[in-house]
Amino acid sequence: MIFRFALAAAVFALTASPAFAHLDPAEHGSFAAGFSHPLFGTDHVLAMIAVGLWAALLGGRAIWALPTAFVGAMIAGFALSLAGMPLPYVEPLILASVVVLGTVVALALRLPLGLSAALVAAFGLCHGHAHGGEIGAAGEFAYAGGFVLATALLHAAGLLIGHGANIATRNDPEWARRIIRALGVVTALGGVYLAAG
Repeated sequence: MIFRFALAAAVFALTASPAFAHLDPAEHGSFAAGFSHPLFGTDHVLAMIAVGLWAALLGGRAIWALPTAFVGAMIAGFALSLAGMPLPYVEPLILASVVVLGTVVALALRLPLGLSAALVAAFGLCHGHAHGGEIGAAGEFAYAGGFVLATALLHAAGLLIGHGANIATRNDPEWARRIIRALGVVTALGGVYLAAG
């Protein structure tokens, strides 16, 4: 059941159209524009769910440390963008975040917590800078509140998928790891597909 749900979520994420990525803040409000930005960008969705999946695999303090590092760095990247400070290779690094984070989940990579948080934060900085670059006429605080909430929900989705896999395979914990790692493979392949497109 969990595997089918995860597969359906992955297929939906890979087929989401970026044409709907940006709501008009004048029509929908700045918060809604910010909230929709990560939800309708396939690269953002895959990377942010992968953070939650990796945190679920690592367990312990990583459950809160990885999402917190990503969101904190994302806010910093957003501020840098608003201040007009360029960040080179933002879009390629966002695509790289999907591949790298998918790969670390697929490999169930266990790095020291500080290094894991630093890796996640580096990618979060890029995602935040991209959000800032596409703010348009939206108000900064409401827009930021929207994409921060959406990002937190995507991290939570990854954590819940990982938790659901653990519950569904309680008698065989190795199966839960296999399910989560398989989602990492799907994520990494999705990143390769997006980069090639």
